[in-house]
Amino acid sequence: MVYIFGLGNPGPEYEMTRHNVGVETLSRLAAFFQVNLKKRFFYKYRWARFNTPALGDVCLVFPLTFMNLSGEVVPSLVREGDEVIVICDQMDLPPGSLRIKNGGSSAGHNGLKSMLSHLPNNFKRVYIGVGRPEEGISVPDHVLSRFSDSDRLLVDRAEEEAVECLAAFLNGERFEKVQMKANSFKAE
Repeated sequence: MVYIFGLGNPGPEYEMTRHNVGVETLSRLAAFFQVNLKKRFFYKYRWARFNTPALGDVCLVFPLTFMNLSGEVVPSLVREGDEVIVICDQMDLPPGSLRIKNGGSSAGHNGLKSMLSHLPNNFKRVYIGVGRPEEGISVPDHVLSRFSDSDRLLVDRAEEEAVECLAAFLNGERFEKVQMKANSFKAE
């Protein structure tokens, strides 16, 4: 099984914020594969499951535990041998940038810290750039704020490119080729 987690915060007050680009991208991926993210009673996540000829079963997951506790849903889903991809925001990249990598640290991202507490560090990551806060703005205020109109356009393009790359991977494209395409992407 391939699990793709889109990190973010639940609730309308967090929609379209920098911290929610992971779940925005996950929602776009669900639309691409024509599946709906659904919530079942007593589950701390929304999910959709479908099959691809190349990789078999795929499960898209949006943890509803809030960003800093995203990894809490992992033990009820992921089993040894499953492949995991996590989509999240990245402040070290300018708005509209896209990076895909395999493994690494949390780089201070609390959602990734939570995922790492429940997974080995070799899972794949899809980073959508959200930029650094301006002087005088705290990191929490920055990631929980919305983009300017011009940055929103760039981020939308990066999310669309991320969906194209993930869809190519799920349909059998080699990871290294998808990674190279994503890492050379420049939103304009």
